Amino acid sequence: MRRDSRLSVALHVLLHMEEMAPVVTSEELGQLMKANPVVVRRTMAGLREAGILRSEKGHGGGWSLARKLDSVTLGDVYAALGTPALFSIGPRSESPGCLVEQAVNHALGKVLGEAEALLLTQLRSTSVADIAKSVHRDRAIPAKKGRDVHA
Repeated sequence: MRRDSRLSVALHVLLHMEEMAPVVTSEELGQLMKANPVVVRRTMAGLREAGILRSEKGHGGGWSLARKLDSVTLGDVYAALGTPALFSIGPRSESPGCLVEQAVNHALGKVLGEAEALLLTQLRSTSVADIAKSVHRDRAIPAKKGRDVHA
C-alpha cells in the first residue's frame, strides 16, 4: 500500500519557505520538492485555508507564511491536510456476523484508537519551529557523506 506523504511534504515546504524569499512560487517549490507545481498548490491550499500560509496571485505573487512556525504544530498541519489516515491497517468487514471477526475488529479498534490518540497528542505538542531548530543544529555539524539539506 502506498503511503501518504503529504504531511512530510507540507512540513518540508514550510521549513524551506522560512529560509527563502518572503514570497515563493509553486514552480520554485515544485523544483525544490521535485514535484509538479499543481501537486504543490493542492497541498498548500489546505494550509492557506488553515491560516498557516497566504497566497497572492499575479506578477510577484506566490506563497508566503501567514504565521510564525513556532505557533504552528505538526497537528495543525495534519489537520490542514484533511486528517489523512494515520495507519494503513484496519478492521475487516467481509463477515460482520462472524464472532471472530467482531472480536478481532474490537481489539484492533481499541489498540489503533489508543495509538492514534497518542500520535495526535505528540503531533500537537511539536511545533514546526522545533524541526527547524533540529535542521539548524544539524547544519552546524560537519556534513556527512550523502546528506542533503537542500542548502
